[in-house]
Amino acid sequence: MGKTEKYDHMKLIREYAGGHKNLITLGRCLAAVSAVLTLIPFYELWKIIRTAVNGEDPGKISVYAWIAVALIVGALLVYIAALFCTHIAAFRVQANMRSSLMRRIITLPLGVFDEDGTGKIRRIVNDSTAATETYIAHSLADKTVALVTPIGLLVLVFAFNWKIGLITMIPAVIGFLCMMSMMGKGMQEKMKQYQDALETMSSEATEYVRGIPVVKTFGQTVHSFKRFKACIDGYGKWTTDYTLKLRFPMMGFMTCINAIFAFIVLAAFVFTKNGTSSADILNIMYYIIVTPLVTVALTKIAYSGEAEMNLIDALKRVDQIMEIEPLKEQNTGKKPADHGIELKNVSYRYKGAARDAVSNVSLSIKAGEHVALVGPSGSGKTTLAELLVRFFDVTEGEILIGGVNVKELPSGDLMEQVSFVFQDSRLIKKSILENVRMAKPEASEEEVLSALEKAQCMDIIEKLPNGIHTVIGEKGTYLSGGEQQRITIARAVLKDAPILILDEATAFADPDNETKVQAAFEELSKNKTLIMIAHRLSTVVNADRIFVMEDGKCTEFGSHNELMDQNGLYKRMFEEYTRSIEWKVGA
Repeated sequence: MGKTEKYDHMKLIREYAGGHKNLITLGRCLAAVSAVLTLIPFYELWKIIRTAVNGEDPGKISVYAWIAVALIVGALLVYIAALFCTHIAAFRVQANMRSSLMRRIITLPLGVFDEDGTGKIRRIVNDSTAATETYIAHSLADKTVALVTPIGLLVLVFAFNWKIGLITMIPAVIGFLCMMSMMGKGMQEKMKQYQDALETMSSEATEYVRGIPVVKTFGQTVHSFKRFKACIDGYGKWTTDYTLKLRFPMMGFMTCINAIFAFIVLAAFVFTKNGTSSADILNIMYYIIVTPLVTVALTKIAYSGEAEMNLIDALKRVDQIMEIEPLKEQNTGKKPADHGIELKNVSYRYKGAARDAVSNVSLSIKAGEHVALVGPSGSGKTTLAELLVRFFDVTEGEILIGGVNVKELPSGDLMEQVSFVFQDSRLIKKSILENVRMAKPEASEEEVLSALEKAQCMDIIEKLPNGIHTVIGEKGTYLSGGEQQRITIARAVLKDAPILILDEATAFADPDNETKVQAAFEELSKNKTLIMIAHRLSTVVNADRIFVMEDGKCTEFGSHNELMDQNGLYKRMFEEYTRSIEWKVGA
């Protein structure tokens, strides 16, 4: 869905509605009919007033009244039918939007979720599609009513006494102009800024909530979370400025639409200064009753305009996801000759970054070789590992597995080659069995149990009430960080891919869990090409080769002993690490 100079939101909605798009049109037509039916009783009301003022047959009043009641009930039923149509279409649009978004998200590079954040993407999938559903289900019918009602009102206002009608329209026109000044491109941009501010504040609030234990432990306040505090202050300043900018147009709008009655009083003085007739009394009484509808109609138009701006912003946010380019798939039919990995002059720069995260890295890993990537935080270790499995595509250079460029491998084939154990364990709220089976959906329970055993998980399974059928997070069943890590390792064991990447996989494990995790890794890495990213340098001393990353570049490589002899960054890091683990309380 490309961006156009004028954003045609209804065309986009009809595309998502598919076969239900005619229901949207039918719903709008029915809403227009209901608006007309709602106004006709006011003509019957005029006839009732005429009958009373002129002293005509009182029996006519009940006839006019019942006709008015029937029309009002009919209008209500037609409006309900309109909402029925728009609701069905709205649910279909929301379902199609979410399905389209999820199909697109599945094709996106995994790095998108690191760059844009899963919270932002979740908010677009949930909130933006919900805003679209709300607009179609409710606001679309209301907008049609709001547009048709003023046209019918103009007929009613000018039909009986055009002079009084003209006077009552003066404040309505001024109010309408005030309302239009609060809409348009400028206000659409303000709506975008508002949603951006909410999105940023929501994201920072999540981080703040996660950090509440630290805040409470050290007696801090929200001021200690400077980014969150800055978001709140920025949002407060923005809303204040926005409110101040709208105060005069809004004041003018509210004053004018509520001043119509005063203009009727003025008209009454003007037209009755030379005496009154029954026609004058009839018209003035009628206009006193009818003109408040103008206020209601203009208010509905204002609210429908705001709802439409919300809708356009929501659809543009959906477009942001749909416009992200998925990974380009190639199926050249090439198959990797082995499970060796080669990087040739690889560079990568994150979106909006001032410099490369990985710069001109070349290295070769033999099939079955166990290597480690080490270096200071931010040196590019994780980025390099993510490039291997196409979380992103390289900015420059190429990555080969078994002599085949990873871009020439279909994503499914590439994923069959690689298992990735993350630093942050990812378990879903399902049973242990289903969590492990994610690696191989067709696996039997026996295969899953075997994988769990190899991953040193049997002590976890034994203490769970329903064994591998226990649902994580249900009825107070939770696992520690180290236990979750072992379950994710069981996934990798079950997948049995020939290339294994471990990203700080023991970072959060306690000593007991770390021992079991290391044992699980030993079992998992047999006969595999292993790439380990580690800060605990004691875990990499036995690696066949160690690659040292610094500022996005590979500055040293070799075995542990060779690197110690080079007297470079690795030696300094290892000596500092050794001193840190020898530290004791009170030493």
